[in-house]
Amino acid sequence: MRGTIAIVNGPNLDLLGVREPAHYGRQTLQSIEEACIEKCRQLGFDCITFQSNSEGDLIDFIHRGLGPDGAPGEFDAIVINPGAYTHYSYAIRDALAAVSLPAVEVHISNVHRREEFRHQSVTAAVCVGQIVGLGSMGYLLAIEALAQRLKEGE
Repeated sequence: MRGTIAIVNGPNLDLLGVREPAHYGRQTLQSIEEACIEKCRQLGFDCITFQSNSEGDLIDFIHRGLGPDGAPGEFDAIVINPGAYTHYSYAIRDALAAVSLPAVEVHISNVHRREEFRHQSVTAAVCVGQIVGLGSMGYLLAIEALAQRLKEGE
């Protein structure tokens, strides 16, 4: 089965490599996206990447996972790092629920070792899993998990 996995990144992740390197490291978003594309290729999947600082743009992109009349859309699974929207965007949560695609939420830093407000995720409940604190490796692990689910037809 060939399918497509979407890598979706939220606000401020375009600043990876320079933004708070103690939390996020020095790796850029571009290098993470390149690694994700390569991992998908190795597993026999296509990959599309998207980043926005705008909640509406993220929602519009997620909606592309659902075609007209509920038909399959442009991708079959989602790796999402909603950034700060994780903690309060019910709109992104609802978009993920609406497309009904398997999604894994990823966070580069261990959000549970940070400020209290980062401990709550409103989007995790509509994802099949959540990976936190493993740096950019979390994206690759999420791709592996989703590829396995897609191959098994889950």
